Amino acid sequence: MSFEVKEKTEVRLVFLGAAGVGKTALIQRFLKDTFEPKHRRTVEELHRKEYEVGGVKVTINIMDTSGSYSFPAMRKLSIQNSDAFALVYAVNDPESLEAVKSLRDEILEVKEDKYTPIVVIGNKIDRHNERQVSSEDVLSTVELDWNNSFMESSAKDNVNVLEAFRELLQQANLPSRFSPALCRRRETFPKESNKRPPMNKTNSCLIS
Repeated sequence: MSFEVKEKTEVRLVFLGAAGVGKTALIQRFLKDTFEPKHRRTVEELHRKEYEVGGVKVTINIMDTSGSYSFPAMRKLSIQNSDAFALVYAVNDPESLEAVKSLRDEILEVKEDKYTPIVVIGNKIDRHNERQVSSEDVLSTVELDWNNSFMESSAKDNVNVLEAFRELLQQANLPSRFSPALCRRRETFPKESNKRPPMNKTNSCLIS
């Protein structure tokens, strides 16, 4: 006797970084394709998004954390319960990069696993004239020394936002057939547009 069981896949991502680097802006750009230029202080917010891929429900939980270090217990709990991490700094704020280094150390200590999925994101590349952090230096540190992934983004101009989430989901061991599950409201990909399947503009993707 055979019967069909509807599979359900769930993944939890957490965004960490100093205050004002654009963690919330990146998440809102991904979820709603909107950008709010005014900085709003976050304590902790959990966003939940469901996609359907080939009849399978994929649930993405995204934890937006405080840039303040006033909530160490809350941050530790977020780290313990998450599958992959986005460490965000602003390219016009060198101190925020130092915060990323400290946060990575904390993640590795809490998770007790040097292979924990981590993507380092240098945000605010739209502020060309204010850049104070060299992308080459960070790339060398993150990919060669840390063996983690690195990319730069702009939540304001919607550059590499989708790519960052795709990288996080792939590192979180979301099965490969789900990797195109990130639906978008625009038709073009910044990179590799010829390699991506066509996607509609709703919250569901149909993959043949």
